[in-house]
Amino acid sequence: MTTPLSVAVDDLPGAEGTAFGPSEWRVITQEEVDDFARLSGDMNPIHIDPDFAATTSYGTTIVHGLFTLSLVVPLMKEILEVTGVGLGINYGSNRLRFPAPVPVGARIRVSGVLKSVTEVTGGYQVEVPVTFEVEGGEKPVLVTELVLRYYR
Repeated sequence: MTTPLSVAVDDLPGAEGTAFGPSEWRVITQEEVDDFARLSGDMNPIHIDPDFAATTSYGTTIVHGLFTLSLVVPLMKEILEVTGVGLGINYGSNRLRFPAPVPVGARIRVSGVLKSVTEVTGGYQVEVPVTFEVEGGEKPVLVTELVLRYYR
């Protein structure tokens, strides 16, 4: 089990520039992808039809990019803990890219950096570049800069 970077909300400015992670590896199953497709309405056959996907350059079904992004919550929980928080919110994301696919059944993990910490009324806004990688992959599968807010 990975030990998370633990920072008290009032100590966030002093943690600026600190890297954390990577998380543990996590497998994404076809059942999870199918569930995401039903919930999101994104029924593209590259995600849900193994026979179709086998005829493409990927050779297999691939995970929705937005499903991969949604896994940032449980994966980040493993590697970053901000204590003393009354409320934490996802304020947005900057420069979201999916440079490589995630084949269904592959293992992914995430790592990040507390790039900048800015005081906002009642707490701090933190810009956190994160990178998702797939086991054995040459390129990242997702890169973005999360914008998170932590209030006391």
